[in-house]
Amino acid sequence: MTKHRDRPEGNERFVGLSGAKVFHETLLDEGVDVLFGYPGGTVLPIFDVLYDSPIRFVHSRHEQGAAHMADGYARSTGRVGAVIATSGPGATNLVTGLATAYMDSVPMVAFTGQVKSNLIGNDAFQEADTTGVTRPITKHNFLVKRVENFSRTIREAFHIARTGRPGPVVVDIPVDVTVNTLQRVPEMELNLPGYKPRTIGHIRQIRAAAEAINAADRPLLYVGGGVIIANASAALRAVAQKGSLPATTTLLGLGAIDETSPLALKMLGMHGTATANFAVQDCDCLIAVGARFDDRVTGDVSTFAPNAKIVHIDIDPASISKNVKVDIPVVGDAGDILEKMLDFIESKDRSAWLKKIEGWKKEYPLKYETDGKIKPQEVIEKVAELTDHNAIVATGVGQHQMWAAQFYGWRRPRQIITSGGLGTMGYGCPAAIGAQVGNPGATVIDIDGDGSFSMTMVEVITAVQENLPVKFVVLDNEYLGMVRQWQEMFYGRRYSAVNHPCPDFAKVAEGFGARGIGVCERSDLSDAISEMLAHDGPVVLHAKVEPEENVFPMVPAGKGLHEMELGKLS
Repeated sequence: MTKHRDRPEGNERFVGLSGAKVFHETLLDEGVDVLFGYPGGTVLPIFDVLYDSPIRFVHSRHEQGAAHMADGYARSTGRVGAVIATSGPGATNLVTGLATAYMDSVPMVAFTGQVKSNLIGNDAFQEADTTGVTRPITKHNFLVKRVENFSRTIREAFHIARTGRPGPVVVDIPVDVTVNTLQRVPEMELNLPGYKPRTIGHIRQIRAAAEAINAADRPLLYVGGGVIIANASAALRAVAQKGSLPATTTLLGLGAIDETSPLALKMLGMHGTATANFAVQDCDCLIAVGARFDDRVTGDVSTFAPNAKIVHIDIDPASISKNVKVDIPVVGDAGDILEKMLDFIESKDRSAWLKKIEGWKKEYPLKYETDGKIKPQEVIEKVAELTDHNAIVATGVGQHQMWAAQFYGWRRPRQIITSGGLGTMGYGCPAAIGAQVGNPGATVIDIDGDGSFSMTMVEVITAVQENLPVKFVVLDNEYLGMVRQWQEMFYGRRYSAVNHPCPDFAKVAEGFGARGIGVCERSDLSDAISEMLAHDGPVVLHAKVEPEENVFPMVPAGKGLHEMELGKLS
């Protein structure tokens, strides 16, 4: 977000304005250019001001969709996403989106309407304790009590959302605050005692980390979403190149390393590559950067990286040794730390280690059979080929998400927009819309499953009404695929509640006003995707794929990374 330079300066300009106008002026000061949301009774004074505003308002079809749109906008641009909803059910419908953003450290500010101040606690119509409900799933939240504090509170919300370890912040606004008039010059200075996130890494710790890396024969970078958030990909690549350091990424770290690089091992963890998982278990120095040792990455923590000295670089001191005990912690901004570390990293011949890794790549490549029906992996590979691996790709959650992670071929940061920590089905469709709003010239594609897409596909209407050329690729296997895979592997193929018959999504799309394309034959796949990409508006491509295809590798729950099941890869 960029500041509006033509705006008048000075706090005096707020005197005489209603709270709703104070809200609007402050958003402009914060450089907000788009607001996602849904109107309602307690936010009507704000929407009256937005009627004449230069701020673009994107009207979702459900508040959850609006939250995911703000999230997708934030992840793809690096700016703070902003969303607004009314009180009661409007606010509670944001909860899933807030929890999604909180788990993945996404900078977002959510504005919620609230009943009049004198009615709070009286079970008034559409009242909910929004601050109480959202406290566990936000970085911070505010209940505004006086119009005199309104502008400063909004500024504090944006500051908290974007600094340190980012996250969502809620500002709950009683309707009388938006109606009341500001009578005196407001105090604008931020008042956040105790909030002083550490961004500068300690040089002694940086040097110690570099020395451990230099001494290692088999070092491995373990790269998380924090590198993307910190805009530290260039610094990471420089460190990797100078030290001949192979790198594996988490789901949210995809794109930090160009996967065409010989140093790239792709994703690690439960559905990571065999190469990445074998390398973690064999390395003698593991350098975690902006990652939190999530259970989907580590598997059985008692067997994780058993031979390695562990370096952990993270801006959040609470993440250090939370799940895995580390040897050398470095707290601070990943970009600052990596740039300083570059001076201490030695160029070193690690050809033996890289040759071993190359051997694993050749022995255990990601692959699939192309008999029978269209395979979901080949749809993703064909989309990647026809977009030259350059699209911004959102996903839902499930098998299709893992196949997208494995097969798209990620080249740059902020290219994959997906729910990691919370695993939110329904995320992909609205998140892609938010990403398209933030990147109007980019090709934005939602790779989705029939289960995830069904949850929020009504937001295709939003893409139509906003004239956004988002492409929605729905891989329909007629199951809730990941649940079905677990039932096949661990529950004796007792397929309980996973059959998932769906409508003709192409026809539904046409009913929504979008273009719909259906494909069920392999021979038609390339032409169907080309037709989708050539259309200048929103398109839903409904691909009927192999019903019982499984995601491999797979580390069963409770097992170590070396105990992964390779399925057809072996």
